[in-house]
Amino acid sequence: MNKPFKFKQFTVQQNQCAMKIGTDSVLLGAWTPMDTNPFSILDIGAGTGILSLMLAQRSNAQLIDAIEVDDLAYEQCVDNFEASPWSDRLFCYHASLEEFTDEIEDKYDLIISNPPFYSEDYKTESEQRDLARFTDALPFDHLLNSVSQLLSEDGVFSVIIPFKEEDAFIALASKFKLFPNSLLHVKGSSESEIKRSLISFSFSESEIKKETLIIETSRHQYTNDYINLTKEFYLKM
Repeated sequence: MNKPFKFKQFTVQQNQCAMKIGTDSVLLGAWTPMDTNPFSILDIGAGTGILSLMLAQRSNAQLIDAIEVDDLAYEQCVDNFEASPWSDRLFCYHASLEEFTDEIEDKYDLIISNPPFYSEDYKTESEQRDLARFTDALPFDHLLNSVSQLLSEDGVFSVIIPFKEEDAFIALASKFKLFPNSLLHVKGSSESEIKRSLISFSFSESEIKKETLIIETSRHQYTNDYINLTKEFYLKM
């Protein structure tokens, strides 16, 4: 699991990070709407830096900032940024979201986050992994409050959460005047339940564009939709 993860245009080292690269991050990085041509991007809870790197590949954004509170993950993120083709556009802050929100006066055109959440209902023996995985480290209301302060007037906030959290998250976001504009439901196969929700928010209410993505037709047989979404990144797509 600690081997470097090679993508088409960059490589991500992940041996120092509690949460390894998974489908969630790649889906979010590939799906996030970029039609507003953001000048500045913020990645909250960067981990390896995978989301920032994917958005650097997909955009001409001149300023891509990331925040990571965990010491080892922060160091790894910095190394991954420096080793990438876009090192001049990428910067990682070693800070909590609260500290960052208090100190930074800039606004961002696009904010992206793969926040920690309960994918199991128990804690592991690894405190670092728990920090990366559990909402205690970054409660959704805390995340949305900061996003509402850091997002530019016409900006977009893109996030991936468990499907079971979708209604509560959207309701909470509305308290911060953030409204869903597009929504992707992700299923492992056509028979399986919806597992994840990818949602883009802005300060403008609109009709929600809803889509469903099925990842596999059978084990390791990927759907055309999934291949088309991720082929710019995965080596074997």
